[in-house]
Amino acid sequence: MQLKKKLQTATKKEEKFSSLEVTYEEEYALAWYRMNAKPRPCFTIDLLDDIQTFFNKITMEHNHKALDYIVMGSSIPGSFNLGGDLKLFNNLIQTNNRKKLLEYALACIKPLHQIHTGLNKGITTISLVQGDALGGGFEVAVSSDALIVEKSAKLGMPEILFNLFPGMGAISFLSRKIGIVAAEKMILSGKLYSAEEIYNMGLIDVLAEDGKGEQAVYNYIKKENKTRNGFQAFRKAKKYCDPVTYDELEKITNIWVDAALQLGNKDLRMMERLVKRQSAKVNQ
Repeated sequence: MQLKKKLQTATKKEEKFSSLEVTYEEEYALAWYRMNAKPRPCFTIDLLDDIQTFFNKITMEHNHKALDYIVMGSSIPGSFNLGGDLKLFNNLIQTNNRKKLLEYALACIKPLHQIHTGLNKGITTISLVQGDALGGGFEVAVSSDALIVEKSAKLGMPEILFNLFPGMGAISFLSRKIGIVAAEKMILSGKLYSAEEIYNMGLIDVLAEDGKGEQAVYNYIKKENKTRNGFQAFRKAKKYCDPVTYDELEKITNIWVDAALQLGNKDLRMMERLVKRQSAKVNQ
């Protein structure tokens, strides 16, 4: 009851971008950033630019004692993020534009690595998944310090279905968390997993009831705040043991770009079908 009362009285400040909605809650030293990309909830260039602008602002203005947590979520019901902009991929592959494809891929891994490192500010990064998290959406979710998922969510990496692999962090983060064998099985299956299946693999920190995700975030923060020094020190030590470096992500991304440019017409048609299927799901 005490926590609920505090939530109702918490001071909030909102900030809007073209594809991102940001809410600050000073009482919890917390910032929510909810994705709202159009026409599909994927990593459009506009969304990537907004996330980077938001992160740059934190990096330049952040007072360490003023912001302890940032939470990535979505304002689109039923979808966290459906991954890379497949329509853009298709166009760049067909025109053999390696330069632009690599620029896009690097724009994806930069914020992902910042999330993994807490923006080098000791910030705890949390992903709240309420709905589907596919491909790059799944990758960015598992790069966070804590992953909170509602039970009806579906998660997976469908890239192998169009003869590619998830090249913006999946191998790096999954292999650290569940081992390379399990990561390989997940990536090469193209399977869509239930939240409970992912939880049983050890990838999800909190499995929340539908509609209870936000409360689960506050509960997680309340728990961590009791021993935050220990949490922070442990995470720092863990990342020293088996770090995911930007250099590693960049090298894998280059492999992904070269592989993408080898896709044939059959693969591109499958990619187009996935775009239509995802668009239809969002517009239901």
